[in-house]
Amino acid sequence: MSNKKLIILGIITICMVAWAIVQANLSNRTRSSIETSAYLIQGLDPSSINSISLGTGDKKVTLKRSGSHFVVVNKDNYPAESTDINNLISSCMDIKTEELFTNNPSNHVDLGVTEDKADRIIKFFKKDSELLVGVILGKNRDQGRGTFVRVVPGNKVYVTFDRPWIKNQAMNYINRDMVTVDRKDIESVTVSSSSGSYKLKSGDDGEGVLLDNLPTGKKLKTSEAENVFTALNNLTFEDVIKNPVADAGLVFDKKYVCNMKDSTVYTIKIAQKDDKSFIKCNAEFTDKTPVTKEQGVVETEEELKKKEVKLLAREKVQKMSARHKNWIYEIAEYDAKNLTKQLSELFEEEAKENIGTE
Repeated sequence: MSNKKLIILGIITICMVAWAIVQANLSNRTRSSIETSAYLIQGLDPSSINSISLGTGDKKVTLKRSGSHFVVVNKDNYPAESTDINNLISSCMDIKTEELFTNNPSNHVDLGVTEDKADRIIKFFKKDSELLVGVILGKNRDQGRGTFVRVVPGNKVYVTFDRPWIKNQAMNYINRDMVTVDRKDIESVTVSSSSGSYKLKSGDDGEGVLLDNLPTGKKLKTSEAENVFTALNNLTFEDVIKNPVADAGLVFDKKYVCNMKDSTVYTIKIAQKDDKSFIKCNAEFTDKTPVTKEQGVVETEEELKKKEVKLLAREKVQKMSARHKNWIYEIAEYDAKNLTKQLSELFEEEAKENIGTE
């Protein structure tokens, strides 16, 4: 056989191998113009969702419908924040795909869309625990901004236009805000423990802090006193556990009481154990005078405004008490220090003037 024929046969062989590779790739990676640029989840009715799971195994987070809202099962059924639940559902329904990448299960592991390899797993269930739909987020595409994503049940893997950001921690779906007060509305703060108690009051001008019975020859540490006085400004918690079951072994022997100018009183009881701090929170509106309107009496706008403010403050207290009465909260160490600071930490020796001699 001549060299020319050998070359021709070689070219034909190379072409056949190349075509076989192309065919193999096509069998593993199916693109469909019909299934491009579409929303991943279609036809999901949010009202039909009874529970949501995030992740698998020991790290799985379960959100379950309870009446008109959801609860976080992992946190003793603590109420979930409705906004966060709505954002979770919307984020999944807003996932838009660029293309169908493959429908071959043998590719799932490499793309990170199996349940043991996935970056995020979200599943929506009916009331009878039947799966409505699930989303498995895998690896990012090597080139481009998309992410591999699989709908379950099913084998189809798509590429998204953008990477969906799905929160997957239980505390992500809980409103961690406990108390929010305005500094100018605080009248006084009392801190007590087994070693004694002290009281801080707002300055006459509404600014600054005064310590009742400041020892002679001592000077108040302004910044330390201010930190204690404003400890309830945007107080948040790190974790939550059910009360009274959870309080076994916890001794709430410290107390922080904040009196507001509008007759609201916040009481925080603190327990410390194993380098952690836990609190119980209660609120009371001490002005028990009923808000009434007499027939035939014309009230001024100012009088009506005062009544409205009082009613709103009372309602706020009632809602807060109802929300916190059955729970114990773990708080950050920084917040715990401000709620439990000892009297001796609030003052220092007053500087003495040096008088020179001529």
